[in-house]
Amino acid sequence: MASGAALVASSLLAICVGTIAISPRELIDVIRGTGGDVATAVVETLRLPRVLLAILVGAGLGMSGGALQGTMRNPLAEPYLLGVSGGAAVGAVLATMLGLPAGLVPVAAFAGAVVAVVAAFFVAHAAGTRGDARVLLMAGVVVGAFANAAIMVALANAESNTIRGALWWMMGSVADATWSQIALLAAYVGLGGGALVLLGRRIDVLALGDDAAAGLGVDVDRSVRIVFLVASIVAAATVAAAGLIGFVGLVVPHLVRGAGERRHRPLLVGCALTGATLVVLADLLARVLRPPAELPLGAVTALIGVPFFLGKLRSLS
Repeated sequence: MASGAALVASSLLAICVGTIAISPRELIDVIRGTGGDVATAVVETLRLPRVLLAILVGAGLGMSGGALQGTMRNPLAEPYLLGVSGGAAVGAVLATMLGLPAGLVPVAAFAGAVVAVVAAFFVAHAAGTRGDARVLLMAGVVVGAFANAAIMVALANAESNTIRGALWWMMGSVADATWSQIALLAAYVGLGGGALVLLGRRIDVLALGDDAAAGLGVDVDRSVRIVFLVASIVAAATVAAAGLIGFVGLVVPHLVRGAGERRHRPLLVGCALTGATLVVLADLLARVLRPPAELPLGAVTALIGVPFFLGKLRSLS
């Protein structure tokens, strides 16, 4: 209840605050269809699509991070740090450069995310310690660095405008939100997030450990693969829609667990609401900290997430 109220409050704040301020009365008039032309244009064309896209991105990243942390029993697991987002970015950039239809960009991003997951686990296997949180983290960092290098190579001969747009997209932004983009991401997050919630009880069992899960009749390898694939689909769809936005999937599950939630079905729902709130507020900060310029959304979430990540990494040592 509290997380839902926080999401509504943050969304209303993000719609009202900006270069052109919208008063609560003006917002009510716009909702009724009696608002002025300027207020209506600002709300319906600029801010409402942006807020809705931020909600979907935050919900998807939060749920993906919660599912990955529970499945891996790793407090540092999240799409960005495991290289999933980087691999998805490679797929999305290549699909865009090849001129594929917008509906296929998330599919290409998902393919890149799957390759990144496989590569991260291969690197961890080569080190002989797949389950070690720090080794898997380093494997994800290596895969993410390789993904960034692959994007740079792909853009080497591109036009300057294309390069600038790609770099901004890689830093994350919901500034160019469109209704078709929102509808497409809503389908991916709705179906993928719903599947993760349905898998919540299985994640509960996996969180007990491989031996305990196997003893309770769960096919551990198959269940882990399913959760990873679904979580990767959701994360890849957010990357295709808004670029690289890191650390949301790391911070949000810890916030929800800190509120006392342990079972993964309600935890994942809480991650969706809390993640949506976090990204909406981060995007608001990106808009208002240095007007009229706008900060990259991924940079704002990193400023929040990096200190949190360092604290968690220190607790593992």
